[in-house]
Amino acid sequence: MEKERKGMQMVQPIRETRKIEAMKKILRAGGKRNELLFILGINSALRVSDLLGLKVADVLDEKGKFKDAVSLNESKTGKSKLFPLNDSAKKAIKEYIDETKPEYDAPLFPSRKGGKAISRVQAWEILSNAAEEVGLEHVGTHTLRKTFGYHVYKRTNNLGLVQKLLNHRSSSETLRYIGIEQAEMDDAYLKLNL
Repeated sequence: MEKERKGMQMVQPIRETRKIEAMKKILRAGGKRNELLFILGINSALRVSDLLGLKVADVLDEKGKFKDAVSLNESKTGKSKLFPLNDSAKKAIKEYIDETKPEYDAPLFPSRKGGKAISRVQAWEILSNAAEEVGLEHVGTHTLRKTFGYHVYKRTNNLGLVQKLLNHRSSSETLRYIGIEQAEMDDAYLKLNL
């Protein structure tokens, strides 16, 4: 987890869907690659190092069809991860592939300088510049993963599922990670009234 350092705030998930849509629009203006970085990031729960390590071959088969699932070994944990691509991710990938026509074994997020993927720093700059235009603070590369976790939790109310998807050891770690604050927890008690 990106922690506070020298007065800096911990990065947060993007909670409002209208802000997510605004980010997509701004990133799209900067190119399909940048939009895809954001969309795949918020729809996959991948850490940025794993996201940037993806190749076209990880999402498409040799005939250009979507694979049933993306399979990789997480760089941080070494654990295998297998997940399907949802419609939002598929649409963004298809638009990007149709526009750029990359080689099958090329990085999914290539640097404009050549055959390597963009760096973590480049990814951070892309995301933080777009966030600034949208009026968001405390956004970094980890925001993508946190946004995924936050919205899965809000839509399912299944903390155990989110904990498992994020590969966390405890539910309290997951709640902190996705930014469920004490006020939201208090609100849950106050609204229950059984």
